[in-house]
Amino acid sequence: MKHDVVIVGAGFYGTTLAEMFAAIGKRVRLIEKRDHVGGNAYSYFDKETNIEIHKYGSHIFHTNSVRVWEYINQFTSFNNYTHKVISKSGSMMLSVPINLNTINQVFKSDFSPEAAIAFMESQKVMSAESESNLEAWAKSEIGIKLYELLIRGYTQKQWEMDPVLLPPAIIKRLPVRFDYDDRYFTDTYQGMPSDGYEKIFQNMLSSNRIDVELETDFFVERDRLPSDQLVIYSGPIDRFFDYSKGELSWRTLDFELEKIHESTFQKNSVVNYADLEVPYTRIHEFKHFYTERDQSKNSTIISREYSRKANKGDEPYYPVGTETDKKIHAEYKSLSENLRSVYFGGRLGSYQYLDMHMAINQAMITFKQIVDERWS
Repeated sequence: MKHDVVIVGAGFYGTTLAEMFAAIGKRVRLIEKRDHVGGNAYSYFDKETNIEIHKYGSHIFHTNSVRVWEYINQFTSFNNYTHKVISKSGSMMLSVPINLNTINQVFKSDFSPEAAIAFMESQKVMSAESESNLEAWAKSEIGIKLYELLIRGYTQKQWEMDPVLLPPAIIKRLPVRFDYDDRYFTDTYQGMPSDGYEKIFQNMLSSNRIDVELETDFFVERDRLPSDQLVIYSGPIDRFFDYSKGELSWRTLDFELEKIHESTFQKNSVVNYADLEVPYTRIHEFKHFYTERDQSKNSTIISREYSRKANKGDEPYYPVGTETDKKIHAEYKSLSENLRSVYFGGRLGSYQYLDMHMAINQAMITFKQIVDERWS
């Protein structure tokens, strides 16, 4: 069967494009190497407890974009879950991002917002290296104590590198709040999909104009496609070009799932473990995302998360983005711009970390570009 477009990868980027092309009458072939749609946002239900498990770590939907919010609400409703994260450091359980409660707890004080601002100014350690490495920048922003408690060990575990060797950009987006707002995300719209993530993708791909092929290797299928076939590729861009310019570096995650016969394990959906001596970076406890659901009262399911360097065959999560990576990616981007029938996008195809709403927005932009260039 002739397809108007072949899409590689069934995460939010690829699935959004498939849905939008089908909606304007185009025939879509969606190829996915895994045995499920949804990419890293995939979730499934444990039959014994009715707890929804996020296979690749917790995914909380949040956005400030009205357009993205209205789009995704065509395929699901959302509960009113607000994400709050706790960081365990030694014996202390501290809320992150750093807020007035965190500051008062650590320094055993009762600062007003104005007093906290002045106090934190006194804690800053300025240095000439503050723009060149993560540790120096963090100390210049939050001081030594908060850096040691919350940042140093967690960051070293996450990146397997001394923070002195990491660029400041990795944590520059982390806010410091001088009020008691302990929400992890402050976006206008946020929540968890009422029927789970898997149901979103099933709804998005329900059109009979979309042919979904799971456990299918695009690189086996590629030579069978017509030479002028429109392809949207959201896999690793270096793999597409057979690593001809070198391999891009990524971080990957491993998860250790455990069912525990207690009503709760940590009383919060996500707890970071900041101490270097603890091998995992955080623990997810999924039942707290949906307190309105009929879930087991006597059991809970947790997932310990470990971070390491991605090797071939691993699922890539976070682009490392060294100077070498940037140069390699620039070369691949230049090669991609010479291909008239192939478009690259998504987290892997564009070599950038994308939250779910960002992947949807990028897909909308790609859709408009292709329609304008080919079918307007």
